[in-house]
Amino acid sequence: MTDDTADATRSDAAAAVDRVRERAAELAPALGATWTDDDPWRFLTDLTAIGSRMAGSEGERRAAGLVANAFERAGLADVRTEPFDLPAWERGSASLDLTVSDRDGEPSTRSFEALALPYSPAGSVAGELVDVGYGTPAEIDERDVEGRIAVASTTTPSGGRFVHRMEKFGYAIDSGAVGFVFVNHLDGQLPPTGSLTFGEEAEAVAVGVSKETGAWLREYAVGGGDESGNPSVAQAELSVEASTTPGESRNVIGSAGPDTDERVLLLAHYDAHDIAEGALDNGCGIATVATAAGILADADLPVGVDVVAVGAEEVGLLGAEHLAERLDLDRVKGVVNVDGAGRFRNLIALAHASTAAASVAEAVSTATRQPIEIDAQPHPFSDQWPFVRRGVPALQLHSDSGDRGRGWGHTHADTRDKVDDRNVREHAMLIALLVAEFASAERDLPRLDRDELAAAFREADFETGMRAADLWPADWD
Repeated sequence: MTDDTADATRSDAAAAVDRVRERAAELAPALGATWTDDDPWRFLTDLTAIGSRMAGSEGERRAAGLVANAFERAGLADVRTEPFDLPAWERGSASLDLTVSDRDGEPSTRSFEALALPYSPAGSVAGELVDVGYGTPAEIDERDVEGRIAVASTTTPSGGRFVHRMEKFGYAIDSGAVGFVFVNHLDGQLPPTGSLTFGEEAEAVAVGVSKETGAWLREYAVGGGDESGNPSVAQAELSVEASTTPGESRNVIGSAGPDTDERVLLLAHYDAHDIAEGALDNGCGIATVATAAGILADADLPVGVDVVAVGAEEVGLLGAEHLAERLDLDRVKGVVNVDGAGRFRNLIALAHASTAAASVAEAVSTATRQPIEIDAQPHPFSDQWPFVRRGVPALQLHSDSGDRGRGWGHTHADTRDKVDDRNVREHAMLIALLVAEFASAERDLPRLDRDELAAAFREADFETGMRAADLWPADWD
């Protein structure tokens, strides 16, 4: 970078900070009202009281109605609901039985609690368990998984990127495993859930089990207890009852600002897994967006903002994919996806390989003196992905408990009592300022170059896992 270029970059950054400060002053009444607003908590209460908001379910349909009402209360214009078709997965029972020889050589069988993972097919498999540790490709390669049931942790080693469940499952099955057991790394008898694929039935049965159950399974697995003196490896029987049938989800859309050709998208998913209230994932996110919408409705925006609550994120980003396919993406200036914001104290902005998007977060953080941690690394596992892979710059807004992994998310414990709605309200204020800066006429957001984006994913060591999960775009080869 030349001295002149560096000076210009510093000048642009300073101008952006000034813009954010001026906008915050203009929006002071709306921001101040948000500080004491009780509607975010009331909305979150109504949402979590539904129970299951699984994609394609009656609960998800009811949640869409609550979101539409919230958007109207916020003052958004042209609030509407757009349905789309999806393969709706419905959970049945699951069982995991372990048979091992006792001291006298007699077989003894024990049953463990297990939860089928979404898009697991119905069926049964039997075989030895094999401990693949964290479930990274390198660990799976170290074990002979052929014909066995792979047992993998929900977390990944520190010092590297977080390896997603879909990558672990896909790589294990591609390597010859006949089934998959996903073991929570947190205490509390909490079997985890989470989709195996993006919107289609998976190739093998899979379940989630608690950390406590996982300790037993690993003791009798190949690569586990058998290497520390255990006399025998267990035989496991894994069975799942589930169905996948045609269903319907829906996106809820409202607008703020002028009716311009160019638009900014503000997204959050409102669906949740069927085993809990979905308060953290993503009740907080959609409550944050509905609250930010009320601030944006009062803003003098040069570019229109479409606020979208997307359905069916948890089973494959299906609502966001439907949205991306129907929009003219040449008109979309940028995307702000709220998935994880509002849960914990400090905001995290994932810039997904866009330095321009990262600079928006930097400007808002500096102008408001609010910490926003910025991470440039991309990933394909939230609703920005259908847009990012098509070159649209995006921010994903998250928050961090300080622990590695999902925490209470995707378990029975994802309940409203875990929420501090001060985080929802504060993050809503910051997000409104972030979106307004995205919409600024002075803000340039260059498109993402396909080759550079593919290189960024390769540099982050995503290619192997994304190919195993069938997520690597064909036009990146």
